[in-house]
Amino acid sequence: MIELLRKRRSIRKFTSEKIDPETTRTLIEAALRSPSSRGINPWEFILVDDPDMLLKLSKAKQHGSGFLDKAPLGIVVCADSTRSDVWVEDCSIAAIIIQLTALSLGLGSCWIQIRNRQHDSEKTSEDYIREQLGLPEQIRVVSIIAIGHPDERKNPLPDSKLQYDKIRNNRWV
Repeated sequence: MIELLRKRRSIRKFTSEKIDPETTRTLIEAALRSPSSRGINPWEFILVDDPDMLLKLSKAKQHGSGFLDKAPLGIVVCADSTRSDVWVEDCSIAAIIIQLTALSLGLGSCWIQIRNRQHDSEKTSEDYIREQLGLPEQIRVVSIIAIGHPDERKNPLPDSKLQYDKIRNNRWV
């Protein structure tokens, strides 16, 4: 696991190669095996591989989502907010599980923050996505994970760049 974490980087450029069905099934399995508070599993996942829908979703935010239109797969990570008070945390755990699984399968990925972001001056990114995907009101969107075969190489972050000053022992001071 530590080797995956060492290699993990946000990949925003993908080849045009599609993701095979078996790999997609593995990503789904990983998502569904994600832990959640009290085993409630409030998360829901929408797999998007339709190029037209990926293009629409790539416009969800003013900045930082445009690369989704070139990804062969987007996974919208959302939850039924009426089922758990910690749905944001549960979705966040699932999202990173998906990303690490993608990396273990030789794929690249990048998180696209949706919750608390704006589509434009009048509409939130979440409301925009809700309209595009026909989501009911209680389904809240945390993020979209763009996934594909990497078309860029990024070196692992060297140990010397890790922020060890963020670590405390036993107390703050």
